[in-house]
Amino acid sequence: MPGQIQDSALASIPRPRESAFALGLRRILRTPSSRVALVILGTIVLVGLLAPFIAPYDPAAQPDVVALKSLAPSLAHPFGTDPYSRDVLSRVIYGARLSLTIGLLATLVSLTLGVAYGAIAGYAGGVVDAVMMRVLDAFLAIPRLLLLLGILVAWPQLSIGALVVFLGLTGWFGVSRIVRGQVLALKHAEFVTAAQALGASRRRILVRHLLPNLISPIVVAATVGVAHVIVLEAGLSYLGIGVPQPLASWGNIIQDGADQFALWWMSLFPGLFMVLTVMTLNILGEALRDAYDRR
Repeated sequence: MPGQIQDSALASIPRPRESAFALGLRRILRTPSSRVALVILGTIVLVGLLAPFIAPYDPAAQPDVVALKSLAPSLAHPFGTDPYSRDVLSRVIYGARLSLTIGLLATLVSLTLGVAYGAIAGYAGGVVDAVMMRVLDAFLAIPRLLLLLGILVAWPQLSIGALVVFLGLTGWFGVSRIVRGQVLALKHAEFVTAAQALGASRRRILVRHLLPNLISPIVVAATVGVAHVIVLEAGLSYLGIGVPQPLASWGNIIQDGADQFALWWMSLFPGLFMVLTVMTLNILGEALRDAYDRR
């Protein structure tokens, strides 16, 4: 009898509520494809983080431009060498580090601008919302790739930081529309009305009550945005207006061997890493959307 009373008392103790992030992560891990995607993406991220320790050679070193140039994959150089005698494996490893960093930082800039712009427009409403949306429509009318080509051709010697800023400044338009729509749907909800009745300011309602409920679409947009930026940066670097040499990027590694079809390893290995990264990010984005939609 005392044991039953103790068990019932323990059962009556309220358990901590599971956060939306933890719930979404648990649901993602139930799907085999999501687990495989997490393992692959985690491995690529780990390779990029540990690049100085696991890369067999200096990615910018040109030990012998005559004897070691354009060598096919071998035990000494598993991914071969490029026309400048640089080890492709080392460059791919460092390229993972740089491409992921650019993708994450540029997406962070885009999310910051897009969330702020969309939240203000949606919560303000009326004339402010109408004017801000017309400005956004004008930005959306310009293709992002065309805009970046114009900017990078005008300033061909941009640093990595400037490239990240330009990629971020041209990628927030879609996020702002998503956030605006969510804010319009939530700003008349009961919890917002209750906060207004308690005297909460508009800023507090927006920051403390509305934005936390937008985590799921923002996270999904972030995963898709990182994948898109990685592909976009690789394309720009392939054209010679992205990451400058001798820094290693998946795009400029492919570009180094673009003139010679026989150098198939120059396109295969960095392209494979890029495809795996983008594919896993898209799979995780779909899984996140499904998990949070169910919630």
